[in-house]
Amino acid sequence: MSTASQTASSANLIAGATGDWEVVIGLEVHAQVASKAKLFSGASTEFGGSPNSHVSLVDAAMPGMLPVINHECVAQAIRTGLGLNAQINLRSVFDRKNYFYPDLPQGYQISQFKDPIVGEGEVEIIVDGETRTIGIERLHLEQDAGKSIHDLHPDYSYVDLNRSGVGLMEIVSRPDIRSAREAQAYVTKVRTILRYLDTSDADMEKGNLRADVNVSVRRLGEPLGTRCEIKNVNSIRFIGQAIEAEARRQIDIIEDGGSIDQETRLFDPKTGETRSMRSKEEAHDYRYFPDPDLLPLEFTQAYVDSLKAKLPELPDEKKRRFMQDYGLSVYDADVLVAEKENADYFEAVASNSAQNRTRDGKLAANWVINELFGRLNKEGMDIEASPVSAGQLGAIIDLIGDGTISGKIAKDVFEIVWAEGGQPSDIVEQRGLRQVTDTGAIEAEVGKVIDANPEKAKQAQEKPQLAGWFVGQVMKATGGKANPQAVNALVKRKLGLE
Repeated sequence: MSTASQTASSANLIAGATGDWEVVIGLEVHAQVASKAKLFSGASTEFGGSPNSHVSLVDAAMPGMLPVINHECVAQAIRTGLGLNAQINLRSVFDRKNYFYPDLPQGYQISQFKDPIVGEGEVEIIVDGETRTIGIERLHLEQDAGKSIHDLHPDYSYVDLNRSGVGLMEIVSRPDIRSAREAQAYVTKVRTILRYLDTSDADMEKGNLRADVNVSVRRLGEPLGTRCEIKNVNSIRFIGQAIEAEARRQIDIIEDGGSIDQETRLFDPKTGETRSMRSKEEAHDYRYFPDPDLLPLEFTQAYVDSLKAKLPELPDEKKRRFMQDYGLSVYDADVLVAEKENADYFEAVASNSAQNRTRDGKLAANWVINELFGRLNKEGMDIEASPVSAGQLGAIIDLIGDGTISGKIAKDVFEIVWAEGGQPSDIVEQRGLRQVTDTGAIEAEVGKVIDANPEKAKQAQEKPQLAGWFVGQVMKATGGKANPQAVNALVKRKLGLE
């Protein structure tokens, strides 16, 4: 997708003192490859551990040590490329990217430059109900650097090489993104795809997913402006804040008659501002050249096809199926497929595989999204820690469906299951929560309420919308156990509103 075809909607334009501005954003997402060993050594990639405890001689750049490619990292990169609807290059080359820093013991990073393992692809995002396609320029494999630690001693810096050599996939977007919200939606979607594929856990808190954000501004229709790169942003919320802060900074400078210097910057979450880090390097500054210790990476189309055949159902495919099979809205399907575990939970509720039949998909989605997710969010829990299993929630929905309990009683049952556990059907029987469907008993309660409130009955006959008050009183008198539809019908009949 060409940059020229990507224009901002009026909602994405930023107002300046001298007119509206368009922000142009490209993202470089760095995702740690899901692999037990590093990209070019057998050292562990396990998170944590004491400093320099997961370091091989290769990672420490000891003389004479040669890198050996980890085949699983290659397979994971191919799977990710397929998940991004991207071209898989059957031949790719590893290059040395030369720069000097204490946490880079080799004095260069093994990466890919002109010939990456994955070429052009695309990702669909939805923002404010509008679908946008964001182009992927490339995905390449590279090794991570170590970590410099500056706050342990006022006079010294320390280096931990545990991450040195860990495999990364750098996913480079085209500059197709036009707002902070689109950038956040894009990173969220990429993270979701990675997790569905199980090619990265994409855990931003552990540093396993982070983004370099390239931002420039221009007046609508003008050539691209000078970009600044914001390095290593490690949360989706901060990505949005960094873009908004940097775009405003650039607009203010240009409107004051200044110009933007191409540079690398950092985002400070405490101040909500970006600050200069160093002048921005160009590719030639890194003096890329093919790594002489690694042969070109070559594999067959048959190998790619074998990996493709084993891919799981991806978010967009699952979303379309949920809408078709369960009659869900675009919004509900989007919410449910955002995390694979959530989608699996919903499907376990809706499919009712134990009885080989399907429950009401819309009702199941409503309970999962509103009741379950709402309670999980309130308690700060994820789906895997839910006290209410898919089987238990499905049983509650069955009790609603066969008229055993009302929706109101169902919420009470849900709370009991959440707090105490147990089977919903047993809870209903043991606590006398079964819905009253005996029309004779309900009619008697309706008669009592109407007889006790003759003035309100007369008002309701003149203004039928007031009949709802009587329905509420009957439900209150029956402890919420009366069938609401039956109560409503009997109230209308008794008041002569039918």
